[in-house]
Amino acid sequence: MIYWSYAEPREGGNATSVARGRLSQDGGRVEDVQVIFRALPTYDGDKHFGSSLAFAPDGKLFVTLGERSDRPMRPQAQDLGSHMGKTIRINANGSVPQDNPFVGRDGARPEIWSLGHRNVQGIAVQPGTGAIWTIEHGTRGGDEVNLDRAGMNYGWPDAAYGVEYAGGAINGGATRKDGSEQPVYYWDPVIAPGGAVFYEGAMFPGWDGNLLVAALKEKHIARLVIENDRVVGEERLLTDLGERVRDVAIGPDGAVWAITDEDDGKLVRLAVAR
Repeated sequence: MIYWSYAEPREGGNATSVARGRLSQDGGRVEDVQVIFRALPTYDGDKHFGSSLAFAPDGKLFVTLGERSDRPMRPQAQDLGSHMGKTIRINANGSVPQDNPFVGRDGARPEIWSLGHRNVQGIAVQPGTGAIWTIEHGTRGGDEVNLDRAGMNYGWPDAAYGVEYAGGAINGGATRKDGSEQPVYYWDPVIAPGGAVFYEGAMFPGWDGNLLVAALKEKHIARLVIENDRVVGEERLLTDLGERVRDVAIGPDGAVWAITDEDDGKLVRLAVAR
């Protein structure tokens, strides 16, 4: 089964949806496609669909969703009646796990796992702990790495690191708000993060447990060393490639694969020289 998210046109606008289908035996097509989740509300916009997918060890599917960027939509990141600006958690068939944190709360979307996100484009499940880590775009400053826990509020737009693109403070310049979580790590200036993955493999044993984050604006892979849920070191990889890195993955042999977001993009393999 292949799972993917996409920007779905709808009556009155669009929103992120998630579908799944079965790869045919010859690998030539995807069959029996069904949409298993549609983010609500529908909105007529072209920004911040967000959306990365990750399966937890228990088979639950996590999906990240942007808040659609425009000022009228920003407050929906704090609204439990909206999927916008949320991380959601669903079963593999799209149904709602009954142990989700807001199941049964009046006016809340039961799929919601956490709230207060801006535009999450990276998600990774930590080996060993099963913890969910998400990576989101800030404005001019304030790209965040978050340890994404059930029921927690990550602040946007009430608290943020960074300023408006046109200049000026966001919400009076508040970087903290009572009842919201601080990021584990943030970049200022921004790197414009894409996908993320935890490293597990034999090729680079010294990287085990490190979080690899694709960087679009700064055109590299950020290797983050994590100890006790804190980032204690950062190395920038593939800086000589000179291309926007959209996503990163680990091969069975431990090699690092990256894909670039360019008019003539590349699939790149990072391996030990032989």
